[in-house]
Amino acid sequence: MKRLLFGAACAFFLALPVAPGLAADAPPREPYGIDLEGFPYPYPVNLLPLVNDGEQLRMAYMDVAPQQPNGRTVVLLHGRNFPSSYWAPVITMLTAAGYRVVVPDQIGFGKSSKPSGELHFDTLARNTMALLDHLGIDRADIVAHSMGGMLGVRIARAYPDRVTRLVLTAPIGLEDYRLYVPPTPTEQIMETEDRLTAEGYRKQLETNYALKLPPDQVTPFIDARFNIKASAGYPRWLRAFVSSGQMIYREPVAHEIPLLALPTLFIMGADDHNAPGRANAPEALRPQMGQNAELAVTLAAKMQNAHAEIIANTGHLVFLEAPDQYKELVLGFLGK
Repeated sequence: MKRLLFGAACAFFLALPVAPGLAADAPPREPYGIDLEGFPYPYPVNLLPLVNDGEQLRMAYMDVAPQQPNGRTVVLLHGRNFPSSYWAPVITMLTAAGYRVVVPDQIGFGKSSKPSGELHFDTLARNTMALLDHLGIDRADIVAHSMGGMLGVRIARAYPDRVTRLVLTAPIGLEDYRLYVPPTPTEQIMETEDRLTAEGYRKQLETNYALKLPPDQVTPFIDARFNIKASAGYPRWLRAFVSSGQMIYREPVAHEIPLLALPTLFIMGADDHNAPGRANAPEALRPQMGQNAELAVTLAAKMQNAHAEIIANTGHLVFLEAPDQYKELVLGFLGK
């Protein structure tokens, strides 16, 4: 059943080549550009010119209209390791319910520009507000996943009059990783990431995210990362990708979450113990990290208007692994 439900999201993926090492007769990878040129998205992609720290950039986004509008807009915020195209089934779910859905690739990710400077959540928050201004949207609901949850918190704190409701889907940043992981030089992380193989990355995703998806449904995420290695701009992509990891480490939001006053829903996979940087933490501290479902429950209890829902037998990609339960929770929450 999960394969059928997920099939709509991945139909545009399935023609992509299988990663080398996964089949004896696998063809060579067709290179993508570092802005994922050649990688298909489920809806037309637009580009918004922006200036970040004096650098001319372009922010990619999808703007999907419902057939029967209800007058409301949802902004979807993606995670670090995923192009925004993975929101395809959630876009379908929301537009069917009447919501206009805006789906940006943050600067540094997906089809957006890869900056030469460092990434910061405050800059990504300003960019997202610039996009809403460009589209004439005064207020929106935010549905965020993983790293997008950290950005969603920062947006809600910085622009409380622009956000109506906040859904945090398997967010990271529920703890301050600096309490466990020592600072690591950017160049060292770049060397480690550059040595990673496609099969090693698959295992990393399966382990860190407790994935419940069939292997062929994980392959598009492998392709989205490794088909860009043949691009001449790959070093620029790699630096931006590592900068996003440093952003997660250096700019925690865990201390801001209890201060949120707007209605907030945490949707957590019970088996999701993702904790960025755990491998670099002292071995004795690693088991303490990534107790994400418990952290969400604890944080929600401290907030004015929040609650946490835990979905059993589900990992980090909760909206793909448990689509029926996710749909019921999200539409029920947004419709209140």
